[in-house]
Amino acid sequence: MNETLQMSEQATPEFDGYASSYDTLLEDPMRGAFARDPLHFHRRKWLLIQRLLSKAGVEPSSLRWLDAGCGRGELLNLAGANFKQAIGCDPSAGMLSSCPFFAVHQQKSPFELPFRDASVDLVTAVCVYHHVPEEARALLLSEMKRVLAPGGLCCIIEHNPWNPVTQAIVQRCPVDADASLLTASSASGLLRVVGFEPLSTAYFLYLPESLFNRLSLLERFLVRVPLGGQYAILARRAGDSSYSDGMRRTRVISGKQCH
Repeated sequence: MNETLQMSEQATPEFDGYASSYDTLLEDPMRGAFARDPLHFHRRKWLLIQRLLSKAGVEPSSLRWLDAGCGRGELLNLAGANFKQAIGCDPSAGMLSSCPFFAVHQQKSPFELPFRDASVDLVTAVCVYHHVPEEARALLLSEMKRVLAPGGLCCIIEHNPWNPVTQAIVQRCPVDADASLLTASSASGLLRVVGFEPLSTAYFLYLPESLFNRLSLLERFLVRVPLGGQYAILARRAGDSSYSDGMRRTRVISGKQCH
């Protein structure tokens, strides 16, 4: 392990310093104009994750879900009840202290997940990777692959560096002082290198909250246009397609959801 990664593992998690004033640190006039309700961004992420899972033929109620880098657990609180099991982890104890409703675990290292091999079916990393040093991204993704069961799915959601509004907000946000944004093509390449098969890529957050509430269908036609504020990639462990296809056939034949 190189010196940069050793220092990252030994340092106090940076988000411990942000936890007590996290909402204030995120305040930005451009962000506020896009969405008055901060939970709007989490709702949009969950809506997109549902669509990606549906496209892959998978029901959330059959999945054990791990949200890696869950922070304060907003997404867990919003979506966790839809899954067979929902758990989270994060390096920051300060951020985890605000997540009382689901089982969460502190990571001893930013690049290691405190779970057994093949113990979950879906791992999400939502706006995590732009905080991870480039030389450690494959290491963390390998950990995500390790904890996935055969046929398991990985979903990465990230800021889109091709969106100028996103770039402006990130550059001004104290929480993102160390941010290094990655394009969807870079994220897909990283997934392939580690041993994942990207299934779907979707761009979203084109419309502000006020317009999305009335014109949500419009964004469905823009998912392939690489200018949304963020993007999501759903991927499967490479070589596990026969397992996943078999699971989907089982659901169709039985007419029931797997529990």
